[in-house]
Amino acid sequence: MKIRLGISHCLLGEKVRFDGNHKHDRYITDTLSEFFDFVPVCPEVAIGLGVPREPIRLEGDSESPHAVDVRDKSIDVTGALLRFGRRAGTELNDISGYILKSKSPSCGMERVKIYPAAGGRASKSGVGLYVTGFRERHPLLPMEEEGRLCDPVLRENFIERVFAYQRWRELNAVRLTPTRLIQFHADHKLSLMAHGAEPLRMLGRIVANAGTRPIRQVADEYCVGFMGTLSRRTTRRRHTNVLQHLAGYLKRHLDAGDKAELGELIEAYRLGQLPLIVPITLLKHHFRRYPDPYVERQVYLNPHPQELMLRNVL
Repeated sequence: MKIRLGISHCLLGEKVRFDGNHKHDRYITDTLSEFFDFVPVCPEVAIGLGVPREPIRLEGDSESPHAVDVRDKSIDVTGALLRFGRRAGTELNDISGYILKSKSPSCGMERVKIYPAAGGRASKSGVGLYVTGFRERHPLLPMEEEGRLCDPVLRENFIERVFAYQRWRELNAVRLTPTRLIQFHADHKLSLMAHGAEPLRMLGRIVANAGTRPIRQVADEYCVGFMGTLSRRTTRRRHTNVLQHLAGYLKRHLDAGDKAELGELIEAYRLGQLPLIVPITLLKHHFRRYPDPYVERQVYLNPHPQELMLRNVL
């Protein structure tokens, strides 16, 4: 089954925006739709605003802005958007990610304009109020704005987190035990290593004590660290470290020529001369010839469908 993602409805081409138009994103509908089922939401329409309508904007201070009609400030939909966000967060408990419309006073994830109530220059410090309410229910859910998906690093990071969150949900769908949590961590060890050595060690300490505390308490603590670690950007240096770590499992099997070829590709990747998919493909080739039970379970080698080609440009 396809993974379910929440999405701002206008990104699918629906004419639900204040001006009666849409913000159709072809990458989402032409590419991502092959792998994900979308759950469309337009919070402004959901709370009763019409199409077309006068636009709303955030006004006030950055800590607690209000969403008001740009012409009639007596029309304040702050509470309605926050309440609907909380309700949607309760109802949408089977999604593993969310794609949001950037800059929107309801759906923007970051850098939404907030206008001073007395007039003046807007700051870009706001978050859409629907998102604020929704995040109260799902603080760890992977979220990204459609514009940021144009950045290959951010795009790969978001998709990796979505699939990781889905695996976490699947783990929790069965009876969670310390053994299952430890195995989950072991399967993601190299993926986590690519995001940072210290967070990996921290998570290792959590699972090492999984049998000494209530498992739900341990799992909740682990998930915070797990999703937080994956949200950190990977780097070529960290990926190179993981690639060299994987190559170490082959040192007893490869001849001098194969070792040299693998080392050269890893170094070329480190220098930015090749995308990550090249050394990964060669490593997979060697591990098909010389299987290793630990490596075979590593999510790092297949974190998301190869057809998305997310590692072809990194």
